[in-house]
Amino acid sequence: MKMLIAFSQIILITILTSCSTPEQTGPRTEGVYMIVDTSGTYTQELGKAQKIINVILSKLDPGDAFAVARIDTGSFSEKDIIAKVRFDDRPSTTNQQKRRFRNAIDNFVKSARPAAYTDVTGGLLQGIEFLNEQSVDGKTIIIFSDLEEDLPKGYVRDIPFVLDGFKVVAVNVSKLAKDNKDPRKYMTRLENWQQRIESGEGSWRVINDLDRLDTLLHSS
Repeated sequence: MKMLIAFSQIILITILTSCSTPEQTGPRTEGVYMIVDTSGTYTQELGKAQKIINVILSKLDPGDAFAVARIDTGSFSEKDIIAKVRFDDRPSTTNQQKRRFRNAIDNFVKSARPAAYTDVTGGLLQGIEFLNEQSVDGKTIIIFSDLEEDLPKGYVRDIPFVLDGFKVVAVNVSKLAKDNKDPRKYMTRLENWQQRIESGEGSWRVINDLDRLDTLLHSS
């Protein structure tokens, strides 16, 4: 009987140990990668993108990471990152970093020119790579685009995403002229992107009401 009790205790300890998760030391860190569509007339929407970026900056804390990149012909490249930062642990230094970040975005908006193509998939792949390298607790990719992907000849983007632990949020998904003629095209476009994100184990949200930006970095 004593052996049975001892054996039961060992099993119980093993179960409790395997089910427990290590306690997190220090504050939770967040990483955000925002990709901004610059194709065609979507450059006229960059003022809204600035508003979103400012909201994100106000919510991020020391230790968090943030990057903004443009979507153009081939967006799976570091050259398309407009600004990136890992905020310092000191709040005063973080505030200085945020000011420099805003200045970089302001300069980009003033000088942005329409891109000929829209490589949304490449931008997502670059965002996944960036956030994985940052080793942050929370990973959010924000897509500022109409989600109409238009690739140059020869570009291959039929690539599965690996998004376990990622949140993907599409914002300002404007309707195209063809969507007004047939709303099913718009709904199908959203459904196709949702399927791609969720098949990679990521979570998916769409926020078109910019008055709801306060929920941007929170789960639905």
